[in-house]
Amino acid sequence: MGQGWEPMTGDGVDTVALSALWDERWPGCSKLPYELRGVGGRWVRFHALPGSKRYPGTEAEYGIVLGRHNTVLNELVTGPAVLVVTAGYSAGPEPREPCRSPETVAAHPDAIYWTSVCMDDEPDFTSWMHLYVGQVPWSAGCLNLLLRLVADDVVANVLVADTGLRWLYHPYDGGMDVILPTSAARDARWDRHRHWLSAHPSGL
Repeated sequence: MGQGWEPMTGDGVDTVALSALWDERWPGCSKLPYELRGVGGRWVRFHALPGSKRYPGTEAEYGIVLGRHNTVLNELVTGPAVLVVTAGYSAGPEPREPCRSPETVAAHPDAIYWTSVCMDDEPDFTSWMHLYVGQVPWSAGCLNLLLRLVADDVVANVLVADTGLRWLYHPYDGGMDVILPTSAARDARWDRHRHWLSAHPSGL
């Protein structure tokens, strides 16, 4: 399945096939975007602004943030389209619309429901993340609206991937987590953009 899986037709995604492909490519790996950095040996984090500044404050800084995102994505994308996943939230395992924020829907309007993942399961409290997926024709800058909302911490838990799930890309407010197919590919990316790395020993 991993070599031949493709979206169904047009912008539609076969979510059953996508779940099966995820289990094949990333066995045992959480679908929660913020947990993907736990993939050992294939993860690298780049910061979006010089000096590890968290939030852009000027249009020039937004330009740097979007430039870094698009530089890395352009290096990763080899096909005509990418998969984009955005999130909604609720207290139960079933999404109750609207569970995605208006800003998320506006930036990712054609997504369909994919799956739900429990974030917290305490005796008196549960919370769930509901993931919505869509296929987006790729061109540099096509995700700028969404990436800008992420940079401002208006939208969180976004995931971008190629249609074969060979690599995963999680933009967050402050940078990006990149999960590559192999440790060698991770090391090459690390070396290419070493000036965007954190100074912290953990890489965070």
